[in-house]
Amino acid sequence: MDVNNLIKFTKPASPKTNGKTKSVICTLIVIWHNQQIFEDSKNRKNINFYNVVKLYKAISAKTPYAFLED
Repeated sequence: MDVNNLIKFTKPASPKTNGKTKSVICTLIVIWHNQQIFEDSKNRKNINFYNVVKLYKAISAKTPYAFLED
């Protein structure tokens, strides 16, 4: 996966892009705010399984971790 294809630049100080930027920032703040804190290691192991072990058809039968490394 080429990181350069994921990066999109906007025109500086344009009302249209300022609204898009604000929307993205608000979404990121909500995601950050609603982070789940795992009290025990069982839940952390589940997350590790889904990110590192389990293969997903939607991303070419890779794990999310392997997909991001490519």
